[in-house]
Amino acid sequence: MADAVLFEFLHTEMVAELWAPDPDAGSGKKMHPSSTPTHLSPPVCARSEPDKVCDDRIRSQHPVGLLGKKKSLSVLEGLGFRVGQALGERLPRETLAFREELDALKFLCKDLWAAMFQKHMDGLRTNHQGTYVLQDNSFPLLVTMGSGSQYLEEAPKFLAFTCGLLCGALHTLGFQSLVTASVAALPACKFQVVIQKS
Repeated sequence: MADAVLFEFLHTEMVAELWAPDPDAGSGKKMHPSSTPTHLSPPVCARSEPDKVCDDRIRSQHPVGLLGKKKSLSVLEGLGFRVGQALGERLPRETLAFREELDALKFLCKDLWAAMFQKHMDGLRTNHQGTYVLQDNSFPLLVTMGSGSQYLEEAPKFLAFTCGLLCGALHTLGFQSLVTASVAALPACKFQVVIQKS
């Protein structure tokens, strides 16, 4: 239980730090090179479906902040991807031999989700053509948010890390994927996973 609370606090602080306004943004001062993360790779996962709408809102409300918001989502996705890879590397050897996509996704819904969030994913659907929808009706990182529409607009930044996490774990299992997330009503969310054929 303590691990789950610590992870939620860490995730909340990562999001808050990446969304904090830069006090030196207009001063022209450069950041010290050692303070910028150089080990993060560019994001390999897609962001949530409402992002285009969210991006339009951000552009209209904060014309200068759009690039920073996209970069923040990319950083969160990159962090999630690396954590997903690390978790995948620590999996028992028998789980690394998945041949079928569906078996790998079932593993993510049960074992990986339980390791991260102490619960199973609520649903897994597929069209049997490489597209999977994972549904969590009470996503732990969204549970603490309110239920109004203003909170719905903030949801993508709380899902970017998890999109990267799923992408990274699938990469370790041998599947290239594109992961997007959508939220219709808090705290439920859906992750759409598209396995990319080589």
